[in-house]
Amino acid sequence: MRRHASPLDRPADWLGAGEALERILATLQPLPPERVALAEALGRVLAESVVSPVDQPPWTNSAMDGYACRAEDVAGAAPDQPRVLRVIEEVPAGAFPTRPIAAGEAVRLMTGAPVPEGADTVVRLEHTRPGTGDQVVVLRDWDAGRNLRERGEDLRAGEAVLPPGRLLRPAEIGVLASVGRAQVAVTRRARVAILSNGDELVDLDAFEEVRAGRRIVSSNSYALAAAVRAAGGEPWVLGIARDTRESLREHIARAAGADLLVTTAGASVGDHDLMKEVLEELGYRVDFWRVKVQPGSPFSFGRLGDAAPAASGSPPVTGEAGAPLPVFGLPGNPVSALVTFELFVHPALRKLHGRLELYPPTLRVRTADRIPSRSGLLRFLRATLAADGAGGWLARLTGPQGSGILTSVARADALLIVPLELEVVEAGTELLAIPLGGADAAAASPPF
Repeated sequence: MRRHASPLDRPADWLGAGEALERILATLQPLPPERVALAEALGRVLAESVVSPVDQPPWTNSAMDGYACRAEDVAGAAPDQPRVLRVIEEVPAGAFPTRPIAAGEAVRLMTGAPVPEGADTVVRLEHTRPGTGDQVVVLRDWDAGRNLRERGEDLRAGEAVLPPGRLLRPAEIGVLASVGRAQVAVTRRARVAILSNGDELVDLDAFEEVRAGRRIVSSNSYALAAAVRAAGGEPWVLGIARDTRESLREHIARAAGADLLVTTAGASVGDHDLMKEVLEELGYRVDFWRVKVQPGSPFSFGRLGDAAPAASGSPPVTGEAGAPLPVFGLPGNPVSALVTFELFVHPALRKLHGRLELYPPTLRVRTADRIPSRSGLLRFLRATLAADGAGGWLARLTGPQGSGILTSVARADALLIVPLELEVVEAGTELLAIPLGGADAAAASPPF
């Protein structure tokens, strides 16, 4: 049977990774905001500017357990020349002094307690000893003029606290609590539909088929769903479509209303690779196909709902409110799928979530060994990182780098970026690497 003509039958675009990413990002806009309780805001992206209604701290307070006093009253204090002060009261955290201090007086304070008027010093407890009656003996003048946290030294009332686009980590959550924000506006989580296809794939409940050597587990469904969650999105796993138009059409239709559709496999030139044809039948327009990266060169990007459905009677599949649905066509090999997710889908999610920094973060490393390469493709090799003893990092490959060796990613700390012009990387070469795992750090400029 003659294959249906498809947008992906056109010549490959072979875009550079940087151009491909910029073309993707240019099509996307941040999602709308929603309000959530502060306790639920960790990992979300702030969608409003937050201004402090109060000074922080709200009063000058003690940074130490000790004695508030005047610096001139303890100047020159030493073990053989102590200064003796009269303690007029004790103020624990949560209480307030009852009067200002005068010359020769001190107030016993706990850390965080307000400093009385007239005091410009807190002598730490270990620089004192008890005196007679209500006296304290100061043995050092090292703390003169120190150990006070001034009112408003962190924030002033009316000052901008956090800008929109900031990823909310534990520190940001604490700052928001300190300025009284019980609720906060954050960008809605992106809904990412994930579709795998292939008659050879099964889910975990059919693992006996794998034991029998007849099928393989659809690991991409789980790995990509985890990657979406780690990037702050909401995965919609659409299941495994079989290699038929009917099954593909049914599964793709389930992506209606999503913010992104990620497909794996089924977009090459084999007779049974029908994904691209069914997408076109449902109103798909390809933007580009193939990028100059390894692994993952058979990557494509386009949008459902950008063209009229090719098949008569096929309703278009679109995103929310009929908007075109961006479609990321990832290769089926598990390493290629995860690498292209990190390079292209993850930055897209940052853009949808309203992040200020969109690009993969990098660090500079040196290669531990000589690495054969090939020119013409930007390579992303899986590597472990170890301290080099000189304040930097030493990168060593995790082992064989085949695109089907998923454990090469599981063992990796980073993706080592090998420039496309290099045919060999000598030991000790300085390269950039994209860290894997940990917090969702990002950079303001692209690494390639």
